[in-house]
Amino acid sequence: MNRTLIIAEAGINHNGDMITAKKLIDSASESGADLVKFQTFKTELGITKNAGKAQYQLNTTDSSESQFNMIKLLELSYSNFIELSTYCEIKKIGFFSTAFDLPSIDFLNNLGLKKFKIPSGEITNLPYLRYIGSFGKPIIMSTGMATLSEIEAALDILVKAGTTREQITVLHCNTEYPTPIDDVNLAAMLTIRDKLGVKVGYSDHTLGIEIPIAAVAMGATIIEKHFTLDRNMSGPDHGASLEPGDLKDMVKAIRNIEKAMGDGVKQPSPSESKNIPIARKSLVAITTIKTGELFTEDNLAVKRPGTGISPMHWDEALTHTAQRDFEPDELIEW
Repeated sequence: MNRTLIIAEAGINHNGDMITAKKLIDSASESGADLVKFQTFKTELGITKNAGKAQYQLNTTDSSESQFNMIKLLELSYSNFIELSTYCEIKKIGFFSTAFDLPSIDFLNNLGLKKFKIPSGEITNLPYLRYIGSFGKPIIMSTGMATLSEIEAALDILVKAGTTREQITVLHCNTEYPTPIDDVNLAAMLTIRDKLGVKVGYSDHTLGIEIPIAAVAMGATIIEKHFTLDRNMSGPDHGASLEPGDLKDMVKAIRNIEKAMGDGVKQPSPSESKNIPIARKSLVAITTIKTGELFTEDNLAVKRPGTGISPMHWDEALTHTAQRDFEPDELIEW
């Protein structure tokens, strides 16, 4: 059984507050997720002072506030992340974070992250891709807004920089918050896998938990899902995030799906084997049959239980004669 890596995406839902960030870690740990992921960045290195907001950000934050000012308020320091990483160890959940600039990549690498996460917005950032690929560590790459050719180009850069294709998992993703169900296009995840020859997963921004669960059933090896303490909190991502109870339900459902997928061999399961003699049928007499009498369609029938001769031997039975007397409803043999 392949275990899905479940990433609980805290992102910037801490609202710049360390107490909230630690509560998010508590929630992720209690849910059973494998990793809790944040976002590590220096606002000045990635956003201009006049950059506009996405429509969903305008809908969920002060529309007169710039994207720069909005993000700056959500920035945590490197020392904050060291503290959060230590807290994750205490809570027995893996610490993870997405770097949005080169110094932050260095910081996370020095912090000991065993893998890197590339967000959708950086998939066309050649210097970023080349730098993160140079470490030769496993990479998880989201692909929201990307075409297949853009994904291929990013993969080529990462491989040429020093990361093998086998180390890369590509996440199908849609960057609208929340993503309309009609725009999910889960089948594209399989296209990425089959056309590009990489492991795939799914980063979800829909409301609810059914789409990531479906993705696991389709073959996703990684699931990433935003969560928050309260969807009514102020901030750009809360409204499209799961609350703690829903996150726990999602993790439980994914673990059940993993078990249900099985090994692919079609055979009676241990739990149902005992039902074979109860539910299947046997050849039985429906009239009194005397010794030496030929078995016929008029004196035989098919009835439960399935402890006698299988009805699959019906034609063969009609070539035999009774070796003893049989009463109606008695299992026959020859």
